[in-house]
Amino acid sequence: MLTALAPTVWGTTYLVTTQALPSGHPVFAAFMRTLPAGALALLVARRLPRGGWWWRSLVLGALNMACFFPLLFVAAQRLPGGVAATLGAAQPIIVAILAVVVLGESPSARRLVWAVIGVIGVALVVLGPQARLDVLGVAAGLGGAVSMGLGVVLTKRWGRPDGVGALSLTGWQLTAAGLLLAVPALLIDGIPQDIDTAAVAGYSWLGLVGGLVAYLVWFEGVRRLPVTPTALLGLLSPLTAALLGRVVAGEVLTAAQLLGFATALSAMAAGQIPPSSFPFFRKDHS
Repeated sequence: MLTALAPTVWGTTYLVTTQALPSGHPVFAAFMRTLPAGALALLVARRLPRGGWWWRSLVLGALNMACFFPLLFVAAQRLPGGVAATLGAAQPIIVAILAVVVLGESPSARRLVWAVIGVIGVALVVLGPQARLDVLGVAAGLGGAVSMGLGVVLTKRWGRPDGVGALSLTGWQLTAAGLLLAVPALLIDGIPQDIDTAAVAGYSWLGLVGGLVAYLVWFEGVRRLPVTPTALLGLLSPLTAALLGRVVAGEVLTAAQLLGFATALSAMAAGQIPPSSFPFFRKDHS
């Protein structure tokens, strides 16, 4: 339940990006979401990586944040909030496949079934008649799902060093991502000229709550829970984005799109039930 708070918070990213942040600066927004929060975490935790954790932090920071965030912001600025968010629902399928390749887990028909059902929910939302599709936006959304999917699996594989808390691990990754994004943010986007009070509040929310706090909870959940059911919790993000889009931004959701969200949410909930509760799948017929 606590881990589910992270994707719920991430569902606010799309509304905040489109309503509060300067348009056309996705890399700078990603930079602002990472380095300040990472530096704060390092100041509080007062612990730096050692040995192989220098390069592991760099790899995880790149996958979970430095690549993922710019793609997320591009998708958010080129697609309606609900459509952009649901593209991330493909992540459980990616994670299920990578869990076999990277973690050496046995292929699980049950996990794949629920992941596919989640993607069906995505299709119902994305292909709705009111959906405004953009090729670059869709590609960015799916690319972000692949990047973070691999990051989740490697986070599970590597765990964290003995005696190191989630705050340190989160700070290492956020700081690494911020350093990777610093030069591209200045060269590609530059510093926006129209940063107002709303933008400051938006950057603060995305960095401190959507970045530091949410990733603290998420990494702890990845460490404690099975990796594919954890990835299925990401389906809460489109539900949150759609609800906010409906209430705040005035986006209209069709019956087919609502059915898609219900389908995705059902797949997420069913994916949390242990295999022993399903006699047919008890031995993971794969």
